[in-house]
Amino acid sequence: MAEGGEREELLSPSPVSPAKRLCSWPSPQAHHPRGSPGAASGGVGGVGGSCLAPGARPHLQPESLLDCAAKTVAEKWAYERVEERFERIPEPVQRRIVYWSFPRNEREICMYSSFQYRGGPGAGALGGAAGASPAEEGPPPPPGAAAPTSSAPGAAAAGSSPGLGTAAGAVGGGGEGLPFRRGIRLLDSGSVENVLQVGFHLSGTVTEAATTSEPAVTYKVAISFDRCKITSVTCGCGNKDIFYCAHVVALSLYRIRKPDQVKLRLPISETLFQMNRDQLQKFIQYLITAHHTEVLPTAQKLADEILSSNSEINQVNGAPDPTAGASIDDENCWHLDEEQVKEQVKLFLSQGGYYGSGKQLNSMFAKVREMLRMRDSNGARMLTLITEQFMADPRLTLWRQQGTSMTDKCRQLWDELGALWVCIILNPHCKLEEKSCWLQQLQKWSDLDVCPLEDGNYGHELPNITNALPQNASHSPDSLSRPRRTVFTRAIEGRELHWQDSHLQRIISSDIYTAPACQQESERLLFNSQGQPLWLEHVPTACARVDALRSHGYPKEALRLTVAIINTLRLQQQRQLEIYKHQKKELLQRGTTTITNLEGWVGHPLDPIGCLFLTLTEACRLNDDGYLEVSDMNESRPPVYQHVPVATGCPNSHESFLSLALEVALMGMGQQRVMPEGLYAQDKVCRNEEQLLSRLQELQLDDELVQTLQKQCILLLEGGPFSGLGEVIHRESVPMHTFAKYLFSALLPHDPDLSYKLALRAMRLPVLENSTSTGDTSHPHHMVSVVPSRYPRWFTLGHLESQQCELASTMLTAAKGDTLRLRTILEAIQKHIHSSSLIFKLAQDAFKIATPTDSSTDSTLLNVALELGLQVMRMTLSTLNWRRREMVRWLVTCATEVGVRALVSILQSWYTLFTPTEATSIVAATAVSHTTILRLSLDYPQREELASCARTLALQCAMKDPQSCALSALTLCEKDHIAFEAAYQIAIDAATGGMTHSQLFTIARYMELRGYPLRAFKLASLAMSHLNLAYNQDTHPAINDVLWACALSHSLGKNELAALIPLVVKSVHCATVLSDILRRCTVTAPGLAGIPGRRSSGKLMSTDKAPLRQLLDATINAYINTTHSRLTHISPRHYGEFIEFLSKARETFLLPQDGHLQFAQFIDNLKQIYKGKKKLMLLVRERFG
Repeated sequence: MAEGGEREELLSPSPVSPAKRLCSWPSPQAHHPRGSPGAASGGVGGVGGSCLAPGARPHLQPESLLDCAAKTVAEKWAYERVEERFERIPEPVQRRIVYWSFPRNEREICMYSSFQYRGGPGAGALGGAAGASPAEEGPPPPPGAAAPTSSAPGAAAAGSSPGLGTAAGAVGGGGEGLPFRRGIRLLDSGSVENVLQVGFHLSGTVTEAATTSEPAVTYKVAISFDRCKITSVTCGCGNKDIFYCAHVVALSLYRIRKPDQVKLRLPISETLFQMNRDQLQKFIQYLITAHHTEVLPTAQKLADEILSSNSEINQVNGAPDPTAGASIDDENCWHLDEEQVKEQVKLFLSQGGYYGSGKQLNSMFAKVREMLRMRDSNGARMLTLITEQFMADPRLTLWRQQGTSMTDKCRQLWDELGALWVCIILNPHCKLEEKSCWLQQLQKWSDLDVCPLEDGNYGHELPNITNALPQNASHSPDSLSRPRRTVFTRAIEGRELHWQDSHLQRIISSDIYTAPACQQESERLLFNSQGQPLWLEHVPTACARVDALRSHGYPKEALRLTVAIINTLRLQQQRQLEIYKHQKKELLQRGTTTITNLEGWVGHPLDPIGCLFLTLTEACRLNDDGYLEVSDMNESRPPVYQHVPVATGCPNSHESFLSLALEVALMGMGQQRVMPEGLYAQDKVCRNEEQLLSRLQELQLDDELVQTLQKQCILLLEGGPFSGLGEVIHRESVPMHTFAKYLFSALLPHDPDLSYKLALRAMRLPVLENSTSTGDTSHPHHMVSVVPSRYPRWFTLGHLESQQCELASTMLTAAKGDTLRLRTILEAIQKHIHSSSLIFKLAQDAFKIATPTDSSTDSTLLNVALELGLQVMRMTLSTLNWRRREMVRWLVTCATEVGVRALVSILQSWYTLFTPTEATSIVAATAVSHTTILRLSLDYPQREELASCARTLALQCAMKDPQSCALSALTLCEKDHIAFEAAYQIAIDAATGGMTHSQLFTIARYMELRGYPLRAFKLASLAMSHLNLAYNQDTHPAINDVLWACALSHSLGKNELAALIPLVVKSVHCATVLSDILRRCTVTAPGLAGIPGRRSSGKLMSTDKAPLRQLLDATINAYINTTHSRLTHISPRHYGEFIEFLSKARETFLLPQDGHLQFAQFIDNLKQIYKGKKKLMLLVRERFG
């Protein structure tokens, strides 16, 4: 940087001066329908030619020398300086200076009345024709810089800021709601009247037309201006916004478009100077009379002070004049309502990313970039105001106290804030004192505890921004990393960067800068073998320079530096290939490497690759959009690009900026790099990669771009550990799945072999495949090997695995019908994908593709689907997976589609694929179902083969898990007597073991249904022995089974009933259930089932004799025990229920002959034992005596 506060002479463009650009166009209407005041179209009192009618062909007359001089003075000098320099200024000269002091470029009005200007070539031409240089300080922009980077929406923020269309949606649902658009409508409708320019003050009235609900309203508007900048605005509408209201816009555009219709007067002080005493007195008295209610107190106060010789007002020579322009000491900048900026940022932050506040804040960042491109000092001023509100956000303290991380939306806004400050610190034409002031403020913010860290809430150390700079070679190794890096650290580190390097100056100042014929030793590193200049600097830092050049209106210089950086990257790539060739054998034997890049370019805070890509593509963009082109539907059209040749000093170079853009994007995304620490940093890598790929997909691949794509893909495949697609990569290397999916799809139509080779290489996910990594220290100085050998906390692992799955699915779809490729893809999937759910998804995808509804089945792909399904079965057999049942059903469907051999195969190898329950209840049952037989059109031998396999499976499963499979085995073996008997025996053998009463009852019912009542009784008896029904379990699900078992034994005969009743008495203690069984047994005679060889007596059974006597006694005892249990904890609200219970008990008590005596004795005992429960006992007496 230059010393003494002088501004650096970074760039020396030689644009056509504003005066020369207008010298042959005297009429604005003739050539610039939206243009500036013409050179010879002066207003009242103007000097020069007449105004031409719209559409008339202008005469090619040179601009007058007076206008040339007046325009330059009006733009550069404060009027006070003109007055000090010259004793007497002729009135015509004053008029022309005053005339030319109003802003001449509508683009600047637009910038302060809408979120973001979106201009194309048309806008650039307009800006030039208006004769206004946007430069506020430093040299004017080069030719064509009127819209250097604004041709693409969001171009300003290296791809992270929305265009006007986005912002406009939040304002008014489209461009028509913006103040600038509304101002144009007001102007076109003739709403601007009474326009008067007095010196450097413009006033007028703007009328809003009446609507159905509101009457017409007229607003008074006043604008002060100085040196082609509006310095203050006042409007009667009381606008509370960052931007100028539509009325200010309308009045400003009226002055720009219709300067000849504006009454122009010199500053009021000049008019007063021409008056004598009587005229002055009359003037003052008339003025007071016209506004006596408003100005009389002020007038009297001033009169008193003027008449007092000692007053302060009399100590100063002269008097202020609001129409005379700013003084020399006043800062010359556009009017910006600082309070409104603060209020709106505060409001948007308080909304926490909701209600479109994130878009609004991004639009404000885009506005800052737009101001920087115009060299408007309000850019840094507005960013300072925004930053102050960000730092005052109360959530920062809250997040710090709670130890929680900020939201992703908020985090992205902070990133953009930090990137903008880097851009401002690298401003190539700022003054030293300005830079120093900004750095002090940034350091102050950075030192605060609440200042967010660069990589989220993780203190991961990254290289210093000035690392590897030739001009900073004296740095010690300790300065390459810092323990605490905030979002402002990179901007603060920018203090070390300057633009005075002679090599850098030559790169950015000339397209034909090449190596000198006689190179010195030190110069050989500065050029490649073709003589093209290189820029050997830390890549993100070099790209930050490019961003600074773009952002400050130096597009050509940014392009030149970009080309030098790409040539450097190419040379670096070439050298890396040479290094790998020497290490290839050793690395391939080891199969892993620790060589990787510590600082990845994708996901980097400065977005280096995105910056280079946008810089190059903007130079190639065809944009026919007009001035502030905003879609009413808030939709942006996809960009259209053309090849623009790179201007170099090498005659054999036929490259275009578009092919360079593709090449550098592929280089950056193909860079092998370690996954950063922390959720946010990892998420940012994924998000940045997706942003870059979405831009790449906008490119229409012609022959030249395809050649670039093929060449770079081959280099990436051969790049060894320096490429993410090389043969050997680091265990924690960022996967290339998303990138490879794009490459595969883009290359497939042109070079299928290369596309498949690349995609298959990218399928790996080493972090899940390698458990250890060994060291390798033989690597270039700019690579690092000190990476901790640990299992990383990959927060985005799920997303990465899904992208791996997407890549595999894309390949499967493309390879349909190609047996060899499908087999290779299948092997890659089985080797590299470790998630059963994702493999299942791939299997389903393959199945859908292989079995389209409108064409024949692809058997090869169908077999791949089956193979994947079988792998899923093996992977999930011993682990819990909530989709397991769905997976099993799908596999059977797939096997059915493949054919009978596949079904037989899975039936025979069931134990490696399914649990016994799945094998019997789903697999075997489906395989032998009628639907499957019809689907496959099976003949008898095939049906028998399937059935035999199913029976064998059923018996094997029943042996392995009789509890779950016995019933299914019996069902599957129904048609084969031997198999059925074997299954029954397995069930009987297991009954004494671990089978539950529920399972046994189910099998028993099945046996009865199949016509085996005695076997059913045997199983029911076994089930009864496993049951235990407590006194209060009168709603137990097994009650129905117990009643069924008793009914079955009763129907079989007295012997079976006699055998079951002891089991019932032992297992069931619930009085109501026992009484129900007793009642059912006494209703009909036993032995009605009609068992062959047995006769039924036809007599009802007596409760006084066996076997029912035992059941009766058990029932009465159960009632007695239950009664005492219930009375122990009974409450008054249950008294009525208890009395009903005793009524049921009495019915059972009365069954034997002496039952009434037993019941009476029972009631007496209750009265004696529970006499304390008087109310209850009273109810007992009333009911039972």
